[in-house]
Amino acid sequence: MVDLFLNRVLVENNSDQDELNTEREIIGILENRIILLFFASMGCEKCHKFVPVLNQFLKRLKDPAYIEYPKLLAVIYVSLDQSEEQQEKFLKELHRKILFLTFDDPYRKELQSIFQVTDTPTVVVLRPDGSVLSPNAVHDISRLGTNCFHNWQESSEIVERTFMLNEEFDDLNLRSATDPVRRLKYKTEDDKRRKRWWKLWEKEDGNSQKEKNETLDDRREEPDKGTWRKR
Repeated sequence: MVDLFLNRVLVENNSDQDELNTEREIIGILENRIILLFFASMGCEKCHKFVPVLNQFLKRLKDPAYIEYPKLLAVIYVSLDQSEEQQEKFLKELHRKILFLTFDDPYRKELQSIFQVTDTPTVVVLRPDGSVLSPNAVHDISRLGTNCFHNWQESSEIVERTFMLNEEFDDLNLRSATDPVRRLKYKTEDDKRRKRWWKLWEKEDGNSQKEKNETLDDRREEPDKGTWRKR
């Protein structure tokens, strides 16, 4: 997913319109996240009606006033406006956490072609690996709200750091009641590493035992040559 925007300039929709143009900045803001590509334009009436829904959706998933841990989500506005002035007006309606491509960036049209966007508004949902989760999630966001994000998250097998905190406690009594369910559901990287280590240990231990048995068999088969004493 990150590769899609490397060597591109993304702009934050804040008062300063800060540019993210280095590989480190792009990776930092997009890696291991579900990406929403929001295709819309100032002249689209349906887009204006959908914007408050999208803003509320994003606010409930990213705003500290609503949620303690912001979700692994990024929204990029891909303008289909006819002029830069139209794009700037439309950006004023969008949430400040939204990123966007500059109007003079031809990559806007490339993305429209890549994802075969023919209607607006369109929200293309991408997994962290760049594969498409939904070609247009406008209806899902409007109908399900933040619940559809949780569905995307499970489908993408994204594990948030907050799901791993309780599993680091040595004292089992400190773990929550839902810990076994969460461990099964989210399959943390720690569990995977433990399984890989255990398999490796079993393999090495098995090889070591096999070598010991072979050495013992060799000694049993070897005839007693006696002991030479020096007089």
